Amino acid sequence: MKIFRFGRLNNPELAKTDQGTGSFDDYAYDLIPRNKKVTIELADSDAHQDALRTVVGQGITEADAFITRRSAADERTDAPTPVRLFVNQRPTPIVGYVPRGLEAPVEAALGRLADSGRSQRIVATVRPTKHGLRVTLLLGQTR
Repeated sequence: MKIFRFGRLNNPELAKTDQGTGSFDDYAYDLIPRNKKVTIELADSDAHQDALRTVVGQGITEADAFITRRSAADERTDAPTPVRLFVNQRPTPIVGYVPRGLEAPVEAALGRLADSGRSQRIVATVRPTKHGLRVTLLLGQTR
């Protein structure tokens, strides 16, 4: 998977290993994922390791991601898009953010889910890495 970044770093305030990953090359026209394997790894998960450890401590490695749709005010101020997991019928605290610049594919996926009458939650996995726990959104499953 290619790492999506503007310039050298997508967000210079975050560690290089906490920038998140994803690529526009994984999407066709209308931001539809090219296949079921398309994913986006969340950014800024280092600050939310406690919440992620709680989720993994419950034996959960796959959950639904709860992402609110961006409002016009969010678009104007270019606010980050927070992601929470839905575990045991409750939302967790924030576990990361959609990487900057990749908000459009996530918004398109949420719109497709709403239009088809399905739940507006995207399947996510939590996995350990050398740099801590990371959350991956399985956007390919929203096709």
